[in-house]
Amino acid sequence: MTPVFSHGDLRLYLLNLLDDGPRHGYDIMQALSDRTGGTYTPSAGTIYPRLAKLEEEGLVTKAIEGRKTVYAITEAGRAEVLARAGDMAGIEAGITDSVRLIADEVRAGVKDAMRSLHADLAAAAREAGETTATSARPSDEPRAAARAQLHRADTALNEFRARVRVELRTHVARGGALDAVTVDTFIAHLDAAAASLHAKIGD
Repeated sequence: MTPVFSHGDLRLYLLNLLDDGPRHGYDIMQALSDRTGGTYTPSAGTIYPRLAKLEEEGLVTKAIEGRKTVYAITEAGRAEVLARAGDMAGIEAGITDSVRLIADEVRAGVKDAMRSLHADLAAAAREAGETTATSARPSDEPRAAARAQLHRADTALNEFRARVRVELRTHVARGGALDAVTVDTFIAHLDAAAASLHAKIGD
């Protein structure tokens, strides 16, 4: 996936955001998301360590205000932003290009998922047609009914797969976090659904 920020650029971008005024951590993450059109939403694990590093370097300070930690740029931080104004212009241009590439990747992923869904639905429709054509005999009625329900299940599975693939790819393309616990929980739910189905139809 195309990165939004090149190595070291996020550091300067954070300083530039704070040069506009003090911000708390969530506000910084939201500002990054807004300025990249929602294609990059950094996690707390990305932002706070960088803010801590800037604080160690004397470029920002932090203060506790109620339940929020507010970060503010120091004079040394402002001096760096001023000295690297040309770099900042290049970063802005790079962000624009990266956002465009990410949007293209997301669109391509959606198109692939939709093509796969349409192909699966067409195959299921053909199978259902064959089932209807061979279900005229009374002795075949239970089998025909079962195949009709199989078609329903196939369609539901295909739609679910396409919807989840698009949602996951879009989330990751926008810079969203996707940790192992979330995926493990998702897989566990799928396994539980499969076990429940097997209990209903298993021999």
